[in-house]
Amino acid sequence: MLGCHHPSAMNGLDAPEIAAAYEAVRSDKDTTNWLLVSHAAGSGQKLTLSRTGSGGVAELSSALDDAQVQYGYARVEYANDKESRRVKFVLVVWIGEGTGVMRKARVSVESGDVKRALAHHSIAVTASDRADLDEGDLVARLRKVGGADYNGGRG
Repeated sequence: MLGCHHPSAMNGLDAPEIAAAYEAVRSDKDTTNWLLVSHAAGSGQKLTLSRTGSGGVAELSSALDDAQVQYGYARVEYANDKESRRVKFVLVVWIGEGTGVMRKARVSVESGDVKRALAHHSIAVTASDRADLDEGDLVARLRKVGGADYNGGRG
């Protein structure tokens, strides 16, 4: 039966609410600047949209669960120079320190699906410690990968 279902349909990443939240985070006209995808309780491997917010990476970080694997997507804006601002997107693969071994073992395959579903990101950060999600550090990393921007700031 392999190949009979599209992978994102099986893991829930094709859900309309995830797509809508992704578009909201990417939109210049929406205040939503992060989303969090988690495993629905009792659903096995199904991922669902668990939260969105407008408080940036710090708020996303505070919403993370130490007992879970979760996936965050955040809009980060920073000054490029005195006149311009850059908008970049960060994908967060959160592996809480209390996550079970079997659950951790599935992350590499699952995070690949998430990276395809939330495709437009400049960097992907795998973290199990909130200190890894310091906004200043993320901006420094985004500046490094910034380079020439042929994507109209939608990187």
